[in-house]
Amino acid sequence: MQALVNKHHTALLIFVSIALAGMNSGCAGSAQNAPSVQAADFTNDSAEEFDDEDFDLLEEEYAEQMVDVPDPLEPFNRTMFHVNDKLYFWVVKPVSNVYIAVIPEPARLGIHNFFNNVTTPIRLINCLLQGKGEGAGIELRRFAINTTCGILGFGDPALDQYGLELVREDLGQTLAVYGLGDGFYLVLPVLGPSTARDSVGMAGDWFLSPVSYIEPTELAVGISAARYMNKNSFKIGEYESFKFMTIEPYIAMRQAYIQYRTSLIQE
Repeated sequence: MQALVNKHHTALLIFVSIALAGMNSGCAGSAQNAPSVQAADFTNDSAEEFDDEDFDLLEEEYAEQMVDVPDPLEPFNRTMFHVNDKLYFWVVKPVSNVYIAVIPEPARLGIHNFFNNVTTPIRLINCLLQGKGEGAGIELRRFAINTTCGILGFGDPALDQYGLELVREDLGQTLAVYGLGDGFYLVLPVLGPSTARDSVGMAGDWFLSPVSYIEPTELAVGISAARYMNKNSFKIGEYESFKFMTIEPYIAMRQAYIQYRTSLIQE
């Protein structure tokens, strides 16, 4: 009986992790690779037909997509996971709710577009470093169109009128393309899940961002914090849903992050 319960718990975790790995525009391409599991498969009509062999098959399909990343700092990472969890509910969410109430969505969207435009050098340079000429060309065109027609980037006519989607490239992906492995899993304060490689890449991307050259440094950090708050205002509620649907949030978050990053690198 205990084995059967464990299998059901495992299947639920598998289903949730796969779903999360394909969420939002940041996860482009991952949904195409994930095994499709329809909700109808779990209705009462089919419950008797979904036997242990089906659970084993589901686990096997999921295992093929899993990317193992060492977690030697798990005690530290779990501590930081819980710290970030408390920060979210005690600080980030309340502040974001006030921000949402004060700043209307069109204005927040304009701010989001502006920061995407300002950080074009990060994506452009990483496209060039990876030899993705087409992606670099798209980023150049997006910057030219949005800076002019989009009024300094507050609008996104490059996407709305020309269908030019933002190219999601960063230094962590570039290092992976050059053969550098993930290293080990790492949970950063406030910033959340990462790896040794992605953390180095994140630091490098900071120096590629025009925001980092604003003086004094405290102002640059403040602007970055404002960008984080604005971006987070569109995602309030997602983390709560994630925690509610997962049996072990720490492990699920780790696997979802690794799958998400792997899908970006493989594009």
